[in-house]
Amino acid sequence: MEITRTLGRSGIEVSALGFGCWAIGGEWQAADGQPLGWGKVDDEESVRAVRRALDLGITFFDTADTYGAGHSERVLGRALGKRRDDIVLATKWGNVFDEDTRTLTGADPTPAYARRALTASLERLGTDRVDLYQLHLSDLDPALAAELRDACEEFVAEGLIRAYAWSTDDPARAAVFAEGEHCAAVQHALNVMQDAPDLLALCEESNLASINRSPLAMGLLAGKRQGPRDAGDIRSRPPAWLQGFGDGTAADPEWLSRIDALKEILTSDGRTLAQGALAWIWARSPRTVPIPGFRSVEQAEQNAAAWEKGPLTAVQLTEVNRILER
Repeated sequence: MEITRTLGRSGIEVSALGFGCWAIGGEWQAADGQPLGWGKVDDEESVRAVRRALDLGITFFDTADTYGAGHSERVLGRALGKRRDDIVLATKWGNVFDEDTRTLTGADPTPAYARRALTASLERLGTDRVDLYQLHLSDLDPALAAELRDACEEFVAEGLIRAYAWSTDDPARAAVFAEGEHCAAVQHALNVMQDAPDLLALCEESNLASINRSPLAMGLLAGKRQGPRDAGDIRSRPPAWLQGFGDGTAADPEWLSRIDALKEILTSDGRTLAQGALAWIWARSPRTVPIPGFRSVEQAEQNAAAWEKGPLTAVQLTEVNRILER
């Protein structure tokens, strides 16, 4: 397969596989104590994993200022070091947090806060520009989002960012950002269990990249069947939007039975289950860039190995739809 894809109309080229940096942010929480991270993390291992990914050809890294309440950006910036110019760097803004207590404290949809957040992200990442700046408030009023889109155009003009996107699962909202000249993508959930045909159609119509969070369904498509033992893991107390994990003690049995039904297709040609899940995304649209998370060198190597096998075939895509009755 082609090992690079273009971020929509921006012309920015990235590896067809990106790496999502939520997990390496470590533990953080909502004001009510709800865990928002993936549990404890070893920063040195995270740095090694990022550098291993670079060596394996990964050139797209996606983080957010709020992951680990700033910690993910700091770890990623340290790991990239002098290789910053070799990669395309994406981060997000819109949430307000306390870095000292690692607590999410609210949201701020104003253009003034967008500028403050961008300045802070640049400092944590140790860089002078963000390649793709993404609004992280998925359900924001479109009128407010239009003001933020215009603010992003100012950031582009100033050389602080190269392009921007909205992280949202609502095609109508994504279309508001798509009206901006330097909008390059939509970030949205997409995996073999959760298709997003309307968003993929918007990306095609508006010449945007489709950046895919939850490509492995928070680990379920990597073979995870039990709930997490770490109380600091969001999957131990899953919020309403986190599908597939039931009450947190174990994965949803219905999801597991559907994944089992797909296993033969997804593990074809010597793929692991996770590699097959990524292969489905690449086959789903030539605009997709999945961003699986990682916390270790081993996970980085497993994910990066997926593209050696390429996408699933059209016949396999049809068979997946038949099995899932869609």
